[in-house]
Parts: sequence; structure tokens; C-alpha cells
Amino acid sequence: MPRILEPKIEKYMDGLLPRRDSVLAEMEKYAKQHNVPIIGPACSRLMYLLAQAIGARRIFEMGSAIGYSTIWLARAAGPGAEVYYTDGDPANAERARNYFQRAGVEDRIRILTGDAIDLIDEVTGDFDFIFIDVDKHQYPAALRKALPRLKSGGLLVTDNVLWSGRVLKAAKERDTRGVQQFNKIIYSSKELFPVIVPLRDGVAVCRKA
Repeated sequence: MPRILEPKIEKYMDGLLPRRDSVLAEMEKYAKQHNVPIIGPACSRLMYLLAQAIGARRIFEMGSAIGYSTIWLARAAGPGAEVYYTDGDPANAERARNYFQRAGVEDRIRILTGDAIDLIDEVTGDFDFIFIDVDKHQYPAALRKALPRLKSGGLLVTDNVLWSGRVLKAAKERDTRGVQQFNKIIYSSKELFPVIVPLRDGVAVCRKA
């Protein structure tokens, strides 16, 4: 698939990243060996910065896999915050729980298993920050669920919105159609101010009015 960034530029940027601690490094190694999709350190630093900049205290993740991004967000939010992890695979959730314990953030993370889009209905209250990284055909549905639950001034962050360049082509499969539709919706919304950052596979950052 096409690369979003020129490979030499991407390699240069990755080379600038500080070394991660032992837990995150282990998670990156596991994800690479077992083909587990994680957002990676470059995008996680962006999310950490954004969450910290707005003082996010209640965060909901739609799709968390082994909890890599969850740890970054929990650290950004700080002690006493509420960060909701979601994944459909109980084995992923159990592995994530172990990582959370070792990373010292277990006390601020709530683990939910099942369909992430439905799980948000099980939690009361609004959120300062919502992260979407579910199956790509679900993106429009995830947005419809997330937007009413996001506080005014809150941030909606979504991964893979450039979808390895497949967004440029006529959509023949539902994941590409889902990403294309999602991007059109956020840019036509009167409630959101969106920016797509061409980092890694494309990250959409939207502020709710």
C-alpha cells in the first residue's frame, strides 16, 4: 500500500522519538510479532499532547486492542482520571490489564469488553476526549455515537483516516467507504472543527464547538 509520508522522512521522524519505557517497548515488540494493530509512538505522542493540553480527565477509547494507546492517554490524564478501554477480545483485555498494572496506571482505567460502539452506552456522563480506532466500516456509526457524548471544547481523535492512500480511489470495499464517509461527515459538520494530520496513516483531530 502507498505510504503517506516519504519513507526517508518517516524514518527520520521515528529516529527522533525518545526511547520508550520497558512496558511500551515490550508492547511494540509484541504488536509487531503478532500483527496487532497499535497506533504507535509517534501518533501516541500526539494524543498525549492533545489530551494534556485540554486537561482531559474523562477519556473513552473506541477500540483499544492490547491497550498501547490507553497507557499513553492514562498517563496524560493523570491520577484520578477515568479512561475507558474497550475491545471485543477478552484475551486482548486480559493482556492489556497486565500491561496497565506494570505501567502503574491500572487505577485510572476501566476495562470494557464487547462492541466498542455499544459499550459507550454503558457509561454515563460526557467525555473530554474520545478516540476512535474500530473497524473502519464502523467509523460513521462510531462518530454518531461519540459526538453527542463529547463535551463542548472536547476532542475527537481518529486513526487511519488516510487508510494507506486508499481514500483516493473509488471505494470497492466497505472499510474504505467507511473512512471516506467519515472524513466527509467531519468536514461538513457544524459541530466539529476538523484537521487531518498526515502522520503515519492519518490522524483526524476534531474539536467540538
